[in-house]
Formats: sequence, structure tokens, C-alpha cells
Amino acid sequence: MNGPLISAATLVDALEGPHPPRLLDCRARLGEPDAGRRLWVEAHLPGSLHVDLDRDLAAAPGEGGRHPLPDPEAFTAVLQRLGITAEQPVVVYDDMGGQLAAARAWWMLACWAGHPDVRLLDGGLKAWLAAGSELLEDGDPDAAPAPSDWRPAYRDAALVAVDEVAGASALKVDARSRERFRGEAEPVDPVAGHIPGAVCRPSADNLDASGHFKRADALARELPEADALIAYCGSGVTACHNVLAYAVAGRALPRLYVGSWSEWIRDPERPIAIGD
Repeated sequence: MNGPLISAATLVDALEGPHPPRLLDCRARLGEPDAGRRLWVEAHLPGSLHVDLDRDLAAAPGEGGRHPLPDPEAFTAVLQRLGITAEQPVVVYDDMGGQLAAARAWWMLACWAGHPDVRLLDGGLKAWLAAGSELLEDGDPDAAPAPSDWRPAYRDAALVAVDEVAGASALKVDARSRERFRGEAEPVDPVAGHIPGAVCRPSADNLDASGHFKRADALARELPEADALIAYCGSGVTACHNVLAYAVAGRALPRLYVGSWSEWIRDPERPIAIGD
């Protein structure tokens, strides 16, 4: 299996080669359900398919949080509609350094569905443009290739359920900002704070000033270390960026608590911590 990242230059070569990857445009904006579709229509990488955070990469919000995983059958239908097979490489991208839906798509394909070759475009859309490549400004966001018949063998061991989180000895790694972790600000969820015993590793800290992932050795030094790890965030989206960072660093991957903070706070009996 290739590493979890691909550079813009390598992607250009791959798209011109005999076995081009399937490109998935995963741009999204929290609180703007139609933003990803609009952005794809405005301009996108040639050959890319629009993938929607709320409709393709999550089920409806509810007791399981703001972005619960879709049912495996529902996600299988998405993958088949997109023509994804286990034999064709997949490259996901966004315009936020992978911190939102692109990392979530990577995790769902690589870690949960077990696709053998999924990579994230390092630096995203900005890196593509910086490499001198062009964008397309027309196309149908609902268009899809010939459907596939791939049926993944889902790996539920990559997940951790809310009932396991409370009593788990694993170190819980929170991908939200330090202000949200400490409970100083909460722009999204109705309750501020964090899961007791957690440590804060904002997903933004995985990137350098140019929006690319930091070097593997730097990430290996910086990422929290423990015998067992659980990654979480607000709704199981940016936490995937931290899981990806562990993959870049060559470290064992944390399990993902998909419901994350937005599920944790639905039960008032669950404890909440404030501060560091």
C-alpha cells in the first residue's frame, strides 16, 4: 500500500498514467450544507467527483452526534455509485489541508472500508494550483461513472462506541481547538469542555505554514503517545485528520470515536471537564 499522502506533482503524473486514480472532491463548510456542491460547480480538479459530507459521508444527525457514520449498506451504495473498486486507487482532496471532509473520506475508505490504496492530496487545492495545474469550471456534480459492485468488508475494530469511551484506559486525543477543549469557547455544540482525561491535539497542528502535512519525524515527536489511543473531536470529522497524522508518522493508528463531543454531551450523566 502507498503512503497516505500524495503530492500534486505525483498526482499529475498518476492522472496521465495507465491506471489513473479516482478523484473525490470533498470540500465542505460546516453549517453550509450546499457549500461543497457549490464549490465543485465553481471549479474542481478535472475528472473529480463531488462527495458530500452530510449526504455521503454521514448519516442524519441525532443521538449519535452531528455526523454519525452511515449504515454500511448506505455507504456501500455511495461507493458503488461513485464507481469505486478495490483495484483502482483513490485520491481525496479539499481546500482545508484535509482537516474536514477529505480526512473523513480517507478514514472511511482506508480504515473502515479497507480500501488498499487511498491517499489525500497533500496541500489540497492550493497545492494543485501551485503546481501549475488547472481547474475545470463546468460539469454536472450529480454525474457519476459506471457503477461498481464492490462490497467492502467493514472493519469495526477501527471504531470505538460511546459506552467504551467512558471506561477505556486508552488516551483520548481531542482534535478541536485549545479554546474549545478548555471550554473557553464553543461555537458549535451547546455544551463546552472535553471528555475527562483527554489531551488536546488540534488538527491544525498537523500542518505546516504552507498547509501541507508536517514531516513524518516531526509528527512522530509531536503526536500524543500511549499504548492505546482514541481520536475524537466535535463530530468525528476533524478527528480523522489526527488519525491520518498518525499514519503519516508511521505510528499505530488511534481508534475513532465517531460520535465525539456532540454525542458525549447528549447524556447529562456523562462527566465533562473544563480547562487543561
